[in-house]
Amino acid sequence: MLKGFKNFLMQGDLVIIAVGLVIALGFSTLIKAFTDNIITPLVNAIGPGGATGLGFHINGQLVNIGAFISALIYFIVFIAVIYFAIVVPYRSFQARRGREIFGDPAPTKTCPACLSGDLPVGATKCMHCTIDLAAGA
Repeated sequence: MLKGFKNFLMQGDLVIIAVGLVIALGFSTLIKAFTDNIITPLVNAIGPGGATGLGFHINGQLVNIGAFISALIYFIVFIAVIYFAIVVPYRSFQARRGREIFGDPAPTKTCPACLSGDLPVGATKCMHCTIDLAAGA
């Protein structure tokens, strides 16, 4: 039972989705801080009101730059921790299993007719304009 659970957790797609979700959650914190501490006070500056904290005041509303910079630093540190605590060990684990995860993208070539640059190197026809690449390349 535990071996099956371990195999489920170590599937490549599951870990990639989990890392993406964690990054999205960290990014949402950054966006929330931006809207709560910069956009909302600027909108509220039109009417009466007040706030306390670091930043500058417009019509009694605090534009809290300090909180946004703090969230930005949090985001950068958070992403670094995710990378070094999850991505790097997972990449080395998959390399021992003979799989390349989070590596360089596969080489591509460009179609001479439609200039699409996302064609695999071994392609003989362009998937966009269906030109014969062996004769046209």
